[in-house]
Amino acid sequence: MTLSHDDSIHLFRNSAPYINAHRAKTFVIMFGGEAVVDENFPRLIQDIALLHSLGMRIIITHGARPQIDERLRLRGLQGQFVDGVRVTTKETLECVKDAAGSLRSQIEALLSMGLPNSPMHGARIRVCSGNLVISRPIGVQNGIDFEHTGVVRRIDVEGIQDQLDDGSIVLLSPMGYSATGEVFNLSHEDVATQAAIACSADKIITLSELDGLFVEQKMLRTVELSHLQSLIAQDLVRAESTCLSAMVAGVAAGIDRTHCVSYKSDGALLKELFTRDGVGTLVMQNHYEQLRDATIDDVGGILKLIRPLEESGVLVKRSRERLENEIDLFTVIERDGMIIACAALYTYEDKSGEIACVATHSEYRGKSRGERLLDALKAKARAQDLKHLFVLTTVTAHWFLEQGFVEMKIDTLPESRKQMYNYTRNSKVFKLSL
Repeated sequence: MTLSHDDSIHLFRNSAPYINAHRAKTFVIMFGGEAVVDENFPRLIQDIALLHSLGMRIIITHGARPQIDERLRLRGLQGQFVDGVRVTTKETLECVKDAAGSLRSQIEALLSMGLPNSPMHGARIRVCSGNLVISRPIGVQNGIDFEHTGVVRRIDVEGIQDQLDDGSIVLLSPMGYSATGEVFNLSHEDVATQAAIACSADKIITLSELDGLFVEQKMLRTVELSHLQSLIAQDLVRAESTCLSAMVAGVAAGIDRTHCVSYKSDGALLKELFTRDGVGTLVMQNHYEQLRDATIDDVGGILKLIRPLEESGVLVKRSRERLENEIDLFTVIERDGMIIACAALYTYEDKSGEIACVATHSEYRGKSRGERLLDALKAKARAQDLKHLFVLTTVTAHWFLEQGFVEMKIDTLPESRKQMYNYTRNSKVFKLSL
């Protein structure tokens, strides 16, 4: 489908805040050898090059398992795995070096494309690879000698940062080198995770055959690490194992956010990074506070929270009885047993929802708690198949504009809500399409 001129302008304008937010940030992008043979791979590399041209500092790590297996087959050799880890014999190591070197050359060639009819025309991208990963052997485990299979011992952070500062994309293959001059076969998720941690990356982006992480048939869009670990413990998560392990290890080690998107879907990487809701799964750090649905026990805490705002006229006054009746509509953030933020979602006949009673304790403002509440209410709205959200406000108009809402006329309100509009308050109406 070809975008119209107006659609292209709208898309570019909506992407601009994310371009600004991601500029100069360090992203580790990880994919297995399966992605390289997918028909969408050239377009994926073009999108990675686009990220680089927009000012993002890119570290690429790639796997090579199917390519290694193919070279073993051609030599009449049989691959051996123990608990999913390859035993790398001397003969296997030659296949590893051959496969990794070939893939590195293929990726570098795609990043070097600059034909006039290609998206990277005039990009002048430099790609750096080399002995940036120092490794050690796994050794003998449970009686099995893994020989030339290794793990990351150290990342040459200074070398990587020098190349990133020089404007290069850093490409790390699944091989490491030891101080004794040996070569070891590494897992690409280990390389990606250790590189991200050592370089204090802002994101790890894993590229998977799947669109993201799934529980049953439902994709997880945003999930905190503690919740994800609980789901994993219950064996409820369906995901590509290398992506899942890298995401969990990365966030557990302090990486703020890790993503999983499909390498098969054209443009998925760009949609994940440059649209409000993304298309894959985002795993984030655990929040010290708990965001959850309100219960009847929270009525007192909510009343205490909103009373100062009611007295100042920012919020419409609610009685305890009304709040008790509507408590199922509220979402709260609790910290050490105290309700420090709340918001409610009311639904209407035209598939719309009203966000109301948005409040944050005065001592806990400015830490994206409002954004967390809004994200939770948007998720609830989508689960109820609502088409848009609206809000009436007298003093927080700018905040809702920053969240993507647009100002509308009172006549656009659902009929039943329009009849309850208080002209004395003269609230402004803002709307967000879902």
